[in-house]
Amino acid sequence: MTASTTASRETLGFQTEVKQLLHLMIHSLYSNREIFLRELVSNASDACDKLRFEALHNDALYENASDLNIRVSFNKEARTLTIADSGIGMSRDEVIANLGTIAKSGTREFFTKLSGDQQKDAHLIGQFGVGFYSAFIVADKVSVLTRRAGEKADQGVRWESDGGGEFSIEMVDRAVRGTEITLHLREGQDDLLAGYKLREIIKKYSNHIVQPILMQKEEWKDGKYETLDEDETVNQASALWARSKNEITEEQYKEFYKHVGHDFDDPLAWTHARVEGKQEYTQLLYIPGRAPFDMYDRQARHGIKLYVRRVFIMDDAEQLMPQYMRFVRGVVDSADLPLNVSREILQESKDIEAIRKGCTGKVLGLLADLAENDKEKYAKFWGEFGQVLKEGVGEDFANKDKIAALMRFATTKADTVEQIVSLKEYIARMKDGQEKIYYVTADSFNAAKNSPHLEVFRKKGIEVLLLSDRVDEWVVSNLHEFEGKQLVSVAKGGLDLGALEDAAEKQEQEKQANEFKGLTDKIKISLADKVKEVRVTHRLTDSPACLVADKHDMSGNLARLMKAAGQKAPTSQPILEINPSHPVVQRLKNEEKRFDDWAAVLFDQALLAEGGQLDDPAGFVKRVNQLMLEMGK
Repeated sequence: MTASTTASRETLGFQTEVKQLLHLMIHSLYSNREIFLRELVSNASDACDKLRFEALHNDALYENASDLNIRVSFNKEARTLTIADSGIGMSRDEVIANLGTIAKSGTREFFTKLSGDQQKDAHLIGQFGVGFYSAFIVADKVSVLTRRAGEKADQGVRWESDGGGEFSIEMVDRAVRGTEITLHLREGQDDLLAGYKLREIIKKYSNHIVQPILMQKEEWKDGKYETLDEDETVNQASALWARSKNEITEEQYKEFYKHVGHDFDDPLAWTHARVEGKQEYTQLLYIPGRAPFDMYDRQARHGIKLYVRRVFIMDDAEQLMPQYMRFVRGVVDSADLPLNVSREILQESKDIEAIRKGCTGKVLGLLADLAENDKEKYAKFWGEFGQVLKEGVGEDFANKDKIAALMRFATTKADTVEQIVSLKEYIARMKDGQEKIYYVTADSFNAAKNSPHLEVFRKKGIEVLLLSDRVDEWVVSNLHEFEGKQLVSVAKGGLDLGALEDAAEKQEQEKQANEFKGLTDKIKISLADKVKEVRVTHRLTDSPACLVADKHDMSGNLARLMKAAGQKAPTSQPILEINPSHPVVQRLKNEEKRFDDWAAVLFDQALLAEGGQLDDPAGFVKRVNQLMLEMGK
């Protein structure tokens, strides 16, 4: 950040990311310009909430003026629009931190996802949180006058910028606490210099704001509006979540979500309930329509605001929602918690534990209802948040079965990448005599779909789950059965299809195992410590060989995932299974001269087929080339 100083006024350079965001604001969001007022009013409301919370511990912060409100005014001659609040205000350091930099987690990732497509970029900006910088959509200069509550009058701060690369900051006298933002409107924004227009925008986007939003009263007289010397409250100024559901329109629910979720788009679904009993609280919880850009950052802040008896306590109360539901946004308002509750107290509170349990159950119920009654909407949810919800299988033992019922998978039946099959649907169409749910894991859908381990299953028409999300290994390590049906990997342990194989098939397998015992022993000696065992398989129909993990060993896919993440995987040797019907295996049975090369190629091909990496790629190529030359002679 660069700086220059003239007298008490200092000029600083914006953080690079701020410059990028300002450019995007002006060029990508203009078609939705009204959101600037929603964002500035929302920030003003947050400032009032924060003052109320801090004043619980220090009443002097009110400075003998406990009224909390937001005031919107305009000046036609100066072509300015002002949004002022009586909230917590900012110190000089806070002004620089809040208005000159973006400290949000995932900022770099956010900017790498921007494509230059205005519509798509506007969408991402909405997920990122527009906030203060949205002012530059309609203003070519913005002035901020602020003083933090509790500071002396000479500790006021003035901040100004034209939205270019710099901003100025200076210390000034300011008698009142709070923040006043003045927008010097661009040409063509004259409609914002009219009371009726501003009231229309406020009622559309900010009617739910708890604090009163004040404007000077107007009346229609002699064909024009005349300003009166008194204020009126423009918004409803009551906690939306505290009102009865039948008093709230669908549009009001959606607009409140955009405020609490800092999102441009409508929510996918929501649940609103008042819970009574041992703990009394109100919950208004939303499922967003799209995943935020930092969805897979488990350290990202949660989206639940905590209130106690309608007094704001804290943003992003992570104790109210489990990690695997970090996509949920909304409000919880408790009637029982103390007003001075802290994050430390929340971590140990039995009341919070009960609220968390109740909120989790409500969201799972909402998702179950969508899955049953609105499959199109649920498919959208799963596409956005399915991988995150899967984390709950290993994190929430009490709700494991409910989460498992909500999961969707790609399978060999559809043979498409879309995850649309539930475990209930899989079980309902299991073949007669099938007692297990079969799955294969891989690092991509194509690798799973084309796995050689599926060959016998395709031949017999047995459906297999195709698991290719990184989280899937975590899922199957924690979900061992569903509705009494065991989940079994097609690439681990010995393959036992039970009643799906007849007596003749089993006899033939036993016969082949005996017939090829000499070959399997010879391959084991040749490959030495590369493999734990070599055996005849009946899971292959087209491939000559495959690698499987022993029943209690880590799968090859999980070992590769851990290695890619920089983690050390336990050392284990795979089992090489050979297909006795394949010409290559038949050739190997009678091979003497280059047996070791053939065995090594068989192993390396099996490793490549399941997505593994060769220790000696050059050696593999050399062997294959040599064998090809000899076969051609």
